[in-house]
Parts: sequence; structure tokens; C-alpha cells
Amino acid sequence: MNSVQTKSPPPSFAEAKNSRQKARAAGMDPDRWYVVEYDSAVKKGQVKEVIFWNTSIALYRGEDGELAAMRNLCIHRQLKLTHGAVDKCNLRCAYHGWAYNREGWLEDYSHDSFGNPLIKKQLRTYPVQVRYGLIWLFPGDPELASEHKIPDIPELTGDDTWANFAVDYTWRTHHSMVIDNICDFSHAFLHRKYKPFIDAKLTHHEADEDRVYLTYDAYMAGGRISGVFVDRNRVNTRSIELCYEYPYQWTNTGDSIKNWSFMLPINEKTTRVFFLFYFDALKIPLISMKTPKWLTQWVLNIAKPLVFKPILDEDGIALEAELLSYETYWNAPPIELNPVVPMFQRLTARKWEGYLERAKNTQAVCAD
Repeated sequence: MNSVQTKSPPPSFAEAKNSRQKARAAGMDPDRWYVVEYDSAVKKGQVKEVIFWNTSIALYRGEDGELAAMRNLCIHRQLKLTHGAVDKCNLRCAYHGWAYNREGWLEDYSHDSFGNPLIKKQLRTYPVQVRYGLIWLFPGDPELASEHKIPDIPELTGDDTWANFAVDYTWRTHHSMVIDNICDFSHAFLHRKYKPFIDAKLTHHEADEDRVYLTYDAYMAGGRISGVFVDRNRVNTRSIELCYEYPYQWTNTGDSIKNWSFMLPINEKTTRVFFLFYFDALKIPLISMKTPKWLTQWVLNIAKPLVFKPILDEDGIALEAELLSYETYWNAPPIELNPVVPMFQRLTARKWEGYLERAKNTQAVCAD
């Protein structure tokens, strides 16, 4: 192992020599919609900082309830606007009170202008939407926002929605490591206490330009608590579908237990992950009866801290340890038994490379 230990930092994307190194150096394509916060977490008159790949963004809700997002930087003295306050539907800097409207235009000062006309400056703004109780932001070219869709989850729209809950984590890890973790079911040993899946065997995998799709035969929800409420007579819990549908990930167990995972890459070493779980129904223990939605929701609310969060806590510990080791042993030869892991890494690297090429071409056009 000493032969691969190095004090030099991991390679940049351009310097990377294999798919793992490239994935670990890649960002995520900003020309996609990303979950940045819960809708309930930003109240009227409140401003919050969200960060996408080292870019600080001020997200706020005006007194009229509408959301807006803009570059988190006052043009005057370059203070973060998140130090300031919401004034009706504008965002006002904490220092001199310069106010910006939702379109990013400087609208007024809070002091004498000394005979000068209002400066005509506009901050960059970002498209925002609310879907499934989550705030989505498009950090890339706003002209492309309509071309890329937020994932459609019919089970969470309309009048007859499934019981659901969301949970998020901010881990000191790279986003590509998260994808490897949540799609590769060979780490059942890590979860031997809670047993979310047992004896997973890869049965199918395929890839195209935008996704890696795979299936496992596995015994799902084998834990002492989770196993009690899963209706194995009604739901096939012997297999699971997974898909890395860039930049998101989803799972489907028996068309009754589903999940989406949304990564927010904060920087090269930090990732916030939003997990959205939704269930058609569970069963009442000892009785073969499908639970009504209100009871399913009640059970999920109890299971969230008792089952789901402890499992994800275990993932977080492993992922943070993996990044720490990678920073020292990044030059170790990649050893992967599961054939889908390199496929995840190649997709991540390919999408980042595509974005870099588009950005380079755009800069060249602007220069001309």
C-alpha cells in the first residue's frame, strides 16, 4: 500500500488517468435542475445561502410568497446578500442597504445618492421552481432551463398521492462516491444491523448516454422493524430496479416502494443529498390488510428516525471515510468487482466533460 500512498493532492479532471479519478474530479453539469432546499425551510421574508459547486446563491422568499434566487454578492462592497434582509419583494444588502429586485436589478439605495443617477447593474438570477415540497434551482444557462425537466413523479402529484417523506444529509464526500454507494448493493455488510437488503445479486445492467439502469435479485427490507410492515404477499420484495438517471438516482421495489435521490454538489469535498421515499401502502402486523394512507404515513414518520436515518448514517460514515482515504491513496489501482460501478463513473465523467466542452465553445463564441 505504501507504493500508492502520496502526499500530492488528487489529480484534476484534466490530469486524471482512469475513470475513477475522472469521476472523483468531476463536477455536475449545471444545466440541470437541482434540489437546493425544502420549500418549508424558506419562510416569507427569509433569505438563505445555497451553494452549487463553489457558487454562492442567495435564495429568498418575498413577502408575497414568491421565491427568487440571485448571485450572492452585492455589487457595492461585495458582501454576501444573505447577510442582508428581505424588504417586501426585494433583497437588501446589510451594509449600505442597496436593494435588488427579483430580476437582479439594483432598485434603490437606502442613503443619499450624492446627485448620481441610479446605477444600472443587474446580478445574475437563477430559475427556481417548487415540486414535491422541494425547491429546485437551475444553476446553468437559464435559456436551457425549459429543455431539461424536473423528474416526473406521478405518485406525488394530484389528489391520490402516496405516503412519503424526505430526509437530507450533508456529507464530506464527493457526489460520485454517493452514486457508487446508493447504486452498488454489494455493501450489505455495512448495514448488517438494519438489513435494508440481503444477498443482492446483479441480474441485469445496461447504459446509454444519460443513464445506467440495473436490477438486483435481493431480499428487501429484511430488518426487524422494516420487515414487519412490508406486505410480501402483495409486493415483490425479492428484486429491485435502480437507475442512475443523470444527475439523479431512483429505485423501485415491486412498484410499491420507491425512492429518488437528489445530489447537490456543494464543492469537491461536500455533497448535500436529498432522499425522497414514497410508499403505496404497508401492512398491519399479524393482519393481511393494506394500510390506509394516513396510517402508512404515520408508520413512515415513526420509521424515519428508527430505520431510515440510521441506515443512511452508516452510509455517511463510510462515504466520509472513503473520501479521506482517497485523498491519500487516490493513485491506488482501481479494484471493482461490481461491473456497474465503473459505468457510473464513466457517465459522471462524460457528462462533466460534455459541459466543459460546451462552456469552452460558448466562451469562444463570446470572444469572437
